[in-house]
Amino acid sequence: MNELEFTVLTDTQLDIVKATVPLLENGGEALTTHFYRLMLDEYPEVRPLFNRAHQASGAQPRALANGILMYARHIDRLEALGPLAAQIVNKHVALQIQPGHYPIVGACLLRAIREVLGAEVATDAVVEAWAQAYRQLADLLIAAEGEVYDALAQAPGGWRGARQFRVVRKVPESAEITSFHLEPADGGPVLAFEPGQYIGLSLIVDGEEIRRNYSLSAAPGRRGYRISVKREPGGVASNYLHDRVAEGDTLSLFPPAGEFTLDGQESGKPLVLISGGVGITPTLAMAEAALEQGGRDVVFIHYARNAQVQAFGGTIDAWAKRFPRFKAYVVHEHPATDAGRRPDATGRPSLAQLRQWLPAGGDCSAYFLGPKPFMAFVRRALRELGVPDSQARYEFFGPAEALN
Repeated sequence: MNELEFTVLTDTQLDIVKATVPLLENGGEALTTHFYRLMLDEYPEVRPLFNRAHQASGAQPRALANGILMYARHIDRLEALGPLAAQIVNKHVALQIQPGHYPIVGACLLRAIREVLGAEVATDAVVEAWAQAYRQLADLLIAAEGEVYDALAQAPGGWRGARQFRVVRKVPESAEITSFHLEPADGGPVLAFEPGQYIGLSLIVDGEEIRRNYSLSAAPGRRGYRISVKREPGGVASNYLHDRVAEGDTLSLFPPAGEFTLDGQESGKPLVLISGGVGITPTLAMAEAALEQGGRDVVFIHYARNAQVQAFGGTIDAWAKRFPRFKAYVVHEHPATDAGRRPDATGRPSLAQLRQWLPAGGDCSAYFLGPKPFMAFVRRALRELGVPDSQARYEFFGPAEALN
């Protein structure tokens, strides 16, 4: 898309959008909840793109409300959005959001603004200003996503849209997590990816399509990809994969995406990887890639509820024996009830543990992910231990939320 084709707001429209930010702050979640209800009830073609569990928990409406507010606050200086735009683009690419989806979202958003805020607040001028603002945002995202789609299709081993992959191995890793080793059904090469990225998966479950993102849990450079999926109680996709997908079956994959990747500019600093539960999956790919490359210390810290649900213990132990610069620490919330691998500590995550295991002075490159309360604790702890925010990175499984 040529730059001249982008939607431009008038000064008056910019002022209206910025002036209405407080109204959305007060009612943003109610507005986006109503928006999702309209869209999912009236436009079945977009239902595969949304996780119903995230709707029920409120995570998806909160994430959308936060994104809208951030965009509105910085509408006259969009460069101040920082990493938010890249996060949105990568999530959209992984789910294969297309230009045709944007008018649906826009129509439902504007209708929700009118119906939730009321005619006295959502005047014709306000709605038109927001319509123009949405067109501008859509133009920017469609252009950015189009560039990514083109790059993925043109790269060696790349493709556009869905590609069929065969499940060549299905490996239980713990009582909850199973790995799926996937290779192209056409026998061709696969697209390289950055450790920490994820793939999109399209599944047909009981006649309905659903799409999900799963982290790639092994370093690049293989014939295919590996994802490691936790069985979630009531999870439609995860239970389908665990119970109904077998070796030899084929799955529809979208190309790798995601910006939660190792920063090459900090390659000389010790790498610290901190994960909780199934958050271990992208950190495995990061650790493996860093160890194969060599040249830096790797500290791997993993928290699990107990020995039965902890995955990849054998892999972690093998790396500790093979690589002198790899240090691994495992914490179980509950003590072991069998003779399995003994953790390095038991109980809840603590500042004392991280102070003991992290490099002194906090000069490291830290990556962490897991449940939201866990990540909030890790972020506070890293700050306490002197790790600069610029060297501490995290990602959510699902919609991005605030880490307070």
